[in-house]
Amino acid sequence: MKEQSAPVRLWTTDFILLMLCNFLLFLQLHMIVSPLPSYVQDRFHANAFQVSLFTCLFALSAIAARLYSAKALEKGLRNAMIYIGLSVALLATLGYYFAAGIAVLLLLRMLFGVGFGMSSTAFPTMASDIVPVKRMGEGMGYFGLSTSLAMSMGPIIGVTLLQGAGFVTLMVCTAAVIAVIYPLSYSLTRKKAAQSQQAAEPAAVTVSGAPSAASGATGKTTFNRKLILPSILNGLLSITYGGLVGFIVLFGKEAHLANPALFFLFNAMAVLLVRPFAGRIYDSKGPKALLIPGAVCIAVGLVILSTASTMPVLFAAAFMYGIGYGSMQSSLQTWMIQVVSPAQRGMANGMFLNTLDLGIATGALLLGSIASLTSYTEMYRYSVLFMVLFLLIYLIQGKRSGSFQIQTHPLLSHTHITASDASETNASGSENRK
Repeated sequence: MKEQSAPVRLWTTDFILLMLCNFLLFLQLHMIVSPLPSYVQDRFHANAFQVSLFTCLFALSAIAARLYSAKALEKGLRNAMIYIGLSVALLATLGYYFAAGIAVLLLLRMLFGVGFGMSSTAFPTMASDIVPVKRMGEGMGYFGLSTSLAMSMGPIIGVTLLQGAGFVTLMVCTAAVIAVIYPLSYSLTRKKAAQSQQAAEPAAVTVSGAPSAASGATGKTTFNRKLILPSILNGLLSITYGGLVGFIVLFGKEAHLANPALFFLFNAMAVLLVRPFAGRIYDSKGPKALLIPGAVCIAVGLVILSTASTMPVLFAAAFMYGIGYGSMQSSLQTWMIQVVSPAQRGMANGMFLNTLDLGIATGALLLGSIASLTSYTEMYRYSVLFMVLFLLIYLIQGKRSGSFQIQTHPLLSHTHITASDASETNASGSENRK
């Protein structure tokens, strides 16, 4: 159709700015996550349990903030979520300088989690609103690349700054990264403030014009059960990443590796390589074509990592893990966005990020406990079991439902397809694009 062929442009100015804002937001987070355990141990002589609290309390506060943010986004309060969240995160980061004890530092981490949880929900929701429907897998794949790259590059930058310049310099740099997001997001919030009001009307009706089940007569949004399976899978995937971001430096000391933080560099290279192809495969083949081989790649990468005694072996493990993680993470996020109505995208993105944080926190606690009883080498071997569980749950559920193809919500997107075209789009499924 002629009216559908025009709005297929993906790389708009808004989309690029959203990717950059999201990248910077996650970059400053992961610049702190990896070097913080080392700093806390050296500065406050903290034990393993106290160190794990910094990850867990941050994750719990971010999750709590997102539960509120998802409802606020449904009411069109995106601008407030972005600027309040950024401001809280910035103040908490600057407060690290005045932290004279573990209790104060823990409180600041919780405060930072609230700010991060609020702002990190808004950017992907805005991105899912402007990505063309028929390029949703590709578009959210590229957008997810900003998160994956930040998660890979942040630890390298953070560890380097801590070791070379000290914690104060690290704190100032992370605060500067947050500050840069303010001007970048300004044009986005001005445009989206007007568009969000227009989005409320079509989000509240079905294709036939009747009130949607999600919103109901009262305007309240209920939890979408279709988010349960991808949320569980995302949590299992994130547990393995929690073992990496929390303990790769300590594993390097155990294995006598020169610079184990370079794991994240080669992981980022693999993510960059696979992400453009992963989005197109998702749109044409569905999540099954990426999740199953991706889980196998991650399992193989973890096994290789557990045997690493030289840097080349570490790089091989990182590259294999990155191929799997780069293809799986964006697939799960796109899956969660596609099964909900436009009004529930804040909820879907909140669930994705909550299970990501919860998985990382669980991985840090659980795998850290395993390492304390055995070794970091054994810990990474045990973490393979989470990918085995991932495959079992996904394969059993796929067989149970009779199909591995997700059912896209009828209201695909108010920005790129009309309600009258939704049935035609569902019937055509995932078709090839130019």
